[in-house]
Amino acid sequence: MARILIATDAWHPQVSGVVRTLDTTAKTLREWGHAVEVIEPTGFPSFPTPFYPEIPLCIMRSGRVYERVHRFRPDHVHISTEGPLGFWVRRYCRRMGLRFSTSYHTRFPEYLKRLARVPEGITYKFLKWFHGRSSCMMVATPSLEKELIGRGFAPPIRRWSRGVDLGTFRPRPKVSTDYPRPILLYVGRVSHEKGIDDILKLPTAGTKLVVGDGPARAELERKYPDAKFLGYRRGEALGEVYASADLFVFPSRTDTFGIVVIEALASGLPVAAYPATGPMDIVTRPELGALDADLGKAVERALATADPTACAAEGASYTWANCTQQFLSNLVPARA
Repeated sequence: MARILIATDAWHPQVSGVVRTLDTTAKTLREWGHAVEVIEPTGFPSFPTPFYPEIPLCIMRSGRVYERVHRFRPDHVHISTEGPLGFWVRRYCRRMGLRFSTSYHTRFPEYLKRLARVPEGITYKFLKWFHGRSSCMMVATPSLEKELIGRGFAPPIRRWSRGVDLGTFRPRPKVSTDYPRPILLYVGRVSHEKGIDDILKLPTAGTKLVVGDGPARAELERKYPDAKFLGYRRGEALGEVYASADLFVFPSRTDTFGIVVIEALASGLPVAAYPATGPMDIVTRPELGALDADLGKAVERALATADPTACAAEGASYTWANCTQQFLSNLVPARA
């Protein structure tokens, strides 16, 4: 059994696909008998990230981080995020001659450009430096790998897909509802960079349901009074919302995967999305939904061609066991 250290600046109580992936992977590894140490923000002073307050920026002395790594004596080190904790663990590994792996989860260049007008080139230069000494960089999809290689990312790139809790996200009988159908569902952060405006302004019949929260919620509730904002849903309550809808709409052009997409499919719910990284690697057949540069056309086609049975079968192929085995196989020995 291996001793695996994971460094991440994204952790509970933040609600995101990154947190869900890391938390479930760590739990699965422990169930398999591995020793897992997660260095995450709750043990350090922090302040909210500007423009993205759900993510804390840690303030700490490097010695505290170095001590945690040294005391654990890992066989493998994985640095999951490019924030302060990831930086200090990376620096320790470089000083001590330890090999490490990294993963590319979030399109910070695009987010920072939209939220703070930081040129993408500056952020990509930093990210290439950060991942440049990694012995393995993990990405979720072939399209993201191709894009990053085109941008000059040089480490060996390996696939690390995602999983679904198939006990929670499963087909269920459609329940009666007061909402007019078709019900179009969005699940995720309620913020402009996620493209949620593109759903809410569609002139479609039926009802638009929004599950999640974020800085744009109050503004969007005023602007789109016909949409139903449900706030956060978790566990069985979230599974029931997926199963009660008729179509899942994923409007993001900047996500690197979109766990919510495979949760929807596993629930028997077809997907409409832009042909962007994530959906283009998952929604590969008409029976699973539709992709189009015109989101309204994607919605129309998905409602007309999708097969809920095929969606559920596709979603069921994404298991956390497979995801965790990929991660484990990708890890590199810390000491050569």
